Amino acid sequence: MVADIDGFLPDSAFLLDVPATDWKDAIRLAGKGLVAAGFTTDAYTDQMIETVEKMGPYIVIAPGIAMPHARPEDGALQVGVTVVALAEPVNFGNAENDPVSVAVFLCAVDKTAHLQVLSDLMGLFEDEHFVDVASKAQSDEELYQYIMEL
Repeated sequence: MVADIDGFLPDSAFLLDVPATDWKDAIRLAGKGLVAAGFTTDAYTDQMIETVEKMGPYIVIAPGIAMPHARPEDGALQVGVTVVALAEPVNFGNAENDPVSVAVFLCAVDKTAHLQVLSDLMGLFEDEHFVDVASKAQSDEELYQYIMEL
């Protein structure tokens, strides 16, 4: 049940219609949101980018969806989730699932919390309408309500 993530989704968790020039820009813009929400430090954002550069676009987990994240020790301050709907899809380099329209960013303070948040998010990733709804959402509240009803 996605509603289990309610405590990790503050009002500032949604960034809609975000213009990004490329995947790095998308991560940087969302990283600012993670920092502003008190979830991470700037170092966490840098590490998310570095991880993709080293390991490739494994974070593009389904058609149109990426899940950027880094290790807890790379600057996670508390458990949190941010959902970013891009104004225009961008390529992350994953031939099977690009372009990405929606990125779900997560941070966790330890491995246990990381696995729990991933488990809680599975409903989003399995929902065939999530990318479309997130891409077209007119307000944070609209997207929040959709997620809570999954």
